Amino acid sequence: MSLVTVRNQTQNCLIGERVREARSFWSRGRGLMFVSGLEHGEGLIIDPCSSIHTFWMRFPIDVLYMDRDNRVIRADETMKPWRIGPVFTGSRWVIELPPGMISATGTQAGDTIDIIR
Repeated sequence: MSLVTVRNQTQNCLIGERVREARSFWSRGRGLMFVSGLEHGEGLIIDPCSSIHTFWMRFPIDVLYMDRDNRVIRADETMKPWRIGPVFTGSRWVIELPPGMISATGTQAGDTIDIIR
């Protein structure tokens, strides 16, 4: 998986500088399962994706649901392990982040996100 930097263009702040991309069937399916945690600056982009789950995860995550224009359509804070997220037909991809990152960056629905490769 490649590493990218994720920036909130609207809030003019960095969301993560070591964010992995999961684009293959297997990497999307595995996601963050069996990972011990996310450090500040880390995260996971799952593309394509319209819903997530946190089965077999050991820690909570913040989740950004993104549309095709790289706009946040929903921001879920501190999703606990063993949960199922909502399904969004308008969601093209998601970003999974360490808990507290959405609040720390002020990210909210409508913000535009940049992916820097």
